[in-house]
Amino acid sequence: MKKIFILAGGYSKEREISLRTAKSVHQELRKDNDYNIKIQEPNGEFIKHLRKFKPDVVLNLLHGRYGEDGYVQSILETEKVKYTHSGVLSSALAMDKDLSKKIFIKNKILTPKYLKFSYNKILKKNIFLKLINSKFTFPVIIKPINEGSSVNVFICTRKNIFSNIQKLKEYGEILIEKYIPGREIQVAVLSEKVLGAIELKPRRRFYDFQAKYSPKAKTQHIIPVDITKKQMAKVSYIALKAHKLLKCRGVSRSDFRFYKKKFYLLETNTQPGMTSLSLVPEIAKFNNITFKNLIEKILKDASIKK
Repeated sequence: MKKIFILAGGYSKEREISLRTAKSVHQELRKDNDYNIKIQEPNGEFIKHLRKFKPDVVLNLLHGRYGEDGYVQSILETEKVKYTHSGVLSSALAMDKDLSKKIFIKNKILTPKYLKFSYNKILKKNIFLKLINSKFTFPVIIKPINEGSSVNVFICTRKNIFSNIQKLKEYGEILIEKYIPGREIQVAVLSEKVLGAIELKPRRRFYDFQAKYSPKAKTQHIIPVDITKKQMAKVSYIALKAHKLLKCRGVSRSDFRFYKKKFYLLETNTQPGMTSLSLVPEIAKFNNITFKNLIEKILKDASIKK
């Protein structure tokens, strides 16, 4: 019987999504008697419980800061226990939207133009607007550098950017990014092979936190994606290239905007959600991979020294 130590919950703003993911995965794995499973919060007691349980694999189902940014991965490396998903450096790079975009740009992957804004600079409103106008046309996107699930992401106009930017002051630094309209397409990669793609049509203005996780938002999921074979090959190639450039392991999901026949890579997620509304399980199911089989493939890829 394989011993699985599930890390879930945590301290990020995606805590509830992590717990939902853990519940979904646990329900699937306990359908037979192949696994002895323990679910654990990454609190001050977790290393003690980890050592006592002596798992074969740690299934890292944390999302956001401290769980997806290399922090908990470095602890698991120190404990010399096999864990799922990407390693320390890969997680840190993918989570940092500034660093990952620099890697994309250097490797000729199209990504929206952006600038990093620091709150150390005390800017007057007119000077700030001149700065934005020198780089972009409105609307623009503002977002934290190291959050996931579209937490605290805003589409801003000239009228509301100054008030919205105050809402993210706690982060110290944020990204201001050119807004790309168009279609929302996401591509999953599993064990260095493209798993498939899905298109999202949110009823909200964009695929924000509510559109992702609330059934009431009624976001439309379209699979297969209605693009040409050549376009599918192109977006698949970019997603796989990003996965490899960031040295991702296990599963990743790259988020794109498709506009005027061009794919813009927004970001690559190293620990996509596994809830009932999550995209990677849906893509897997379309490609005849059951939820349990998907989890087992992720478990099989677990390792250390990534």
